[in-house]
Amino acid sequence: MTPTRDQIPSADTWDLSPLYPDAAAWNSDFEALQNAYPALVALAGTLGHSPQTLRHALEVDRSLDLQIERLSQYASLRGCEDSSNSEALAREAQFDNLMTRIGEACSFLWPEVQAIEDATFAQFLDAPDLAEWRTPLLRLRRRKPHTLTTAEERLLALGSSAVRAHGETFSQLTNVDMQFGKVADEAGVERELTQSSYSSFMVKRDGGVRKEAFHKFYAEFDAHKYTLASTLSASMRADVFHARARHYPSAREAALFQDDVPVAVYDNLISTVRAHLPALFRYYGLRKKVLQLDEIHAYDTGVPIVSKIETHVPFDEASQKVLRAVEPLGEEYGRALAHGLGAGRWCDRYENKGKRSGAFSSGGYQAPPYILMNYKEDVFADVYTLAHEAGHSMHTWFSTRNQPFQTYNYPIFLAEVASTFNEELLTHHLLETTEEPAMRAYLINRQIDDIRGTVYRQTMFAEFEKLAHAAEEAGEALTLDTFRQIYRGLLQDYFGPDFKLDAELDLECLRIPHFYNAFYVYKYSTGISAAVSLAHQVLGEGAPAVQRYLGFLKSGGSEFPLPTLQRAGVDMTVPLPVEQTLQLFARRVAELESLLS
Repeated sequence: MTPTRDQIPSADTWDLSPLYPDAAAWNSDFEALQNAYPALVALAGTLGHSPQTLRHALEVDRSLDLQIERLSQYASLRGCEDSSNSEALAREAQFDNLMTRIGEACSFLWPEVQAIEDATFAQFLDAPDLAEWRTPLLRLRRRKPHTLTTAEERLLALGSSAVRAHGETFSQLTNVDMQFGKVADEAGVERELTQSSYSSFMVKRDGGVRKEAFHKFYAEFDAHKYTLASTLSASMRADVFHARARHYPSAREAALFQDDVPVAVYDNLISTVRAHLPALFRYYGLRKKVLQLDEIHAYDTGVPIVSKIETHVPFDEASQKVLRAVEPLGEEYGRALAHGLGAGRWCDRYENKGKRSGAFSSGGYQAPPYILMNYKEDVFADVYTLAHEAGHSMHTWFSTRNQPFQTYNYPIFLAEVASTFNEELLTHHLLETTEEPAMRAYLINRQIDDIRGTVYRQTMFAEFEKLAHAAEEAGEALTLDTFRQIYRGLLQDYFGPDFKLDAELDLECLRIPHFYNAFYVYKYSTGISAAVSLAHQVLGEGAPAVQRYLGFLKSGGSEFPLPTLQRAGVDMTVPLPVEQTLQLFARRVAELESLLS
């Protein structure tokens, strides 16, 4: 049975006391924020008077943002511990309501900065008083064509919580209300099927267990398919609404604008991956052959195809594997991460009832970079998940120590590089430290599946987002049938003619949380492609490449992603990094074929 939160030992949970020692302290800071934000409102109409008045307003805003980030992080992390906890839910709702009021009251800020005449603004940028604000101001000015009037900004801020409520509905439905039943494992022992345990069933060697878990899991999604389609449709309509309200050509271009990423990067990713689909089909053929399947289904793609290897890796052992893998990055990196995964209690390790599924890293300027896991000792992929989230957390750790608050927060485009970079180092370490052919085959199989899941699969998701949003923008109705039709076409293209596509798999598009953060998933694909290149440089060049990579971590959000990566040593404006990653995939498939022949 899945334990309740109070049954988890405190040593296995994160320590949120660096944020707030208890709920009372959070409440006190919450009240302080209520009293603090009118000080910024009082500055309306003064921002364009001089560099000094603008600096003062920006510093007041920064002070508020520091309070808001801390309050938000604590409320969010407490909510993730147990989505059914009424106190946590009330805290999040209370915070969201205050943020709506603050957003409404302070909506004058950025339009007023944008209203400063160009010549005056240029003079302000050269003023010593605004030196540390130059980069944020330049980024803000870039958004001038998409900044509305004060009254319009107020309306958007006022309606933000209501317009985005579908994401919360999806989370509550899938993490709390939906019940998936139980599935008997190979030993005949019934185990609870949940969002988190599903991955554990998908790696079982018994095909009957995998099949039963798959169909039971998707039966629950089928029972709620109209509600799920409605929430996803509402999310995409909101994306299009915001893009049109701010005068972007499309929702996709609105999302990419924030990182100054050309649409060509997104389209090059899709076309490059599609050009390398034959290697993926070859891998599915190998998987079908080795597993001795009459036909291959989606529930056959997660189980390791190296049958002699069974893994059972306790969390502390997984931590040590990750720490040894990152040793090329130097003592400072390793020491900080060892503390975080151990005595520092950055990581909330195991599943409990109501806990948010999956994994994430939650960084903040004034607290440790926390990690949520639902670690399973029998799922070797969870060792990689730990390395992945540790990459995010160490990115935050370096950034907060080398950047001011206004430029520490790096964009997701860069975040996915730091996380998948750690996975590449882990693969290298594990392959270097094993001489057993079966284990080597297992690890190569793992790397193949990692690239398959991060490049091929996420690119398919990215293409789904592109097509579905385009349908909404063309005036088509985003119904359940529309989603299923779009997704079925992509499944056929990305899995190939020899793959058995179960009808339930059409519903997969309704269970992906990242679709509620539009045009996010393509960054997994670009991230691992950049990471493969950078890891190869670090392992091949040594110290010079390490210093470039650590410089990348320290730079935070001080530059846009593409020049930041170029400085680190990889150019994502061309297809080459994606091609190199998919070429690595093809080589690994050939190597695995040789090992298993």
